[in-house]
Amino acid sequence: MIGQDLIQRFERFAPPAIAEDGDPIGLQLGDPRREVKTVMTTLDVRPEVVDEAIAYHVDFIFAHHPMVFHAAKNLDLRDPQNAMYAQLIKHDIIVYGAHTNLDNANGGMNDWLAQQLGLQQTIPLLKGGIDPETGLLYGMGRVGNLSQPMDAMTFAQHCKQVFGVRGLRLIQPAHPRMINRVAVLGGSGGQFYLDALKKGADAYVTGDVSYHVGHDMIAHDLVTVDPGHHIECICKSYLQQIFTQWCTENDWAVDIYASQLNTDPFTFV
Repeated sequence: MIGQDLIQRFERFAPPAIAEDGDPIGLQLGDPRREVKTVMTTLDVRPEVVDEAIAYHVDFIFAHHPMVFHAAKNLDLRDPQNAMYAQLIKHDIIVYGAHTNLDNANGGMNDWLAQQLGLQQTIPLLKGGIDPETGLLYGMGRVGNLSQPMDAMTFAQHCKQVFGVRGLRLIQPAHPRMINRVAVLGGSGGQFYLDALKKGADAYVTGDVSYHVGHDMIAHDLVTVDPGHHIECICKSYLQQIFTQWCTENDWAVDIYASQLNTDPFTFV
C-alpha cells in the first residue's frame, strides 16, 4: 500500500469538505506516494509520539489533532517542535491529520463518544450540511437518551468510568433534575451549551469549559461534565479497527498500531 491509498479511502469516510473552515487538516508532512508497511493512530503528534513511531518503524502517523496548527517561523532545531519535524523527515514518516472532518463524520468521533456513554437514538448536536460522499446529513456533536435516568453525581461517575479518567469537573445547578437526555461534543465545546439545551439535553459532556461559561450553565440549569479534551484519545482504537477492516477489504499488507502513550498534558494530584 502507498500512503495515498489510505488517504483516499479515509477521505471517502470523512471528506475534507465537511471540515470546519480554516481547519488545517490533511497531509501534514511527507510524500504520500511512498510505500507504507506500518500505520500508527494517535490523538496528538508530540515529540514523544514521534519517538514511539520511530521505535516501532512506523511509516505513517495518522492523527486526530493536526501536527501543524501554526506555521513554523524558522527551522531552528533548538525548538522542540522544529526538532520533531526534523526527526519525521529524517525517518521518512508521513503525517496526516483528520480533525473536524472526523468530528463531523457520521460514524466518526462524536458517534464514538456517544457509544462510550451508551446513548441511544442519537442525532447531531450542531447543524452541519450534506456529506458529498454519501448524501447524508452530518453535524458535530451528538444528543441521545440514556437507557435509564441518573442523578448528576451518578452520571459524572459514569463518565469517569467509561472515559477512563482519574478526575473530571462537574458543573451542576443547586437542584439538578434527573438526567435522561445527554449531549456530547468532543474537544472544546463549552460555547455550544445553548445548542444542547435547545435539543432538550439534561446534561452536556464536553471539554475545556471556562469559568464564566460554567456560571452560565448553572444559570440555565444545565448539568455539565467536563472530562477534559483528552477523552478524544478513543480515536486511536476506533481508527485502528476501521483501518484493519480496510486492510482486509483491500488486501493491504499493513500493520495498524495504536499509540500507547498518554498525551494528556494534565495530571490530577
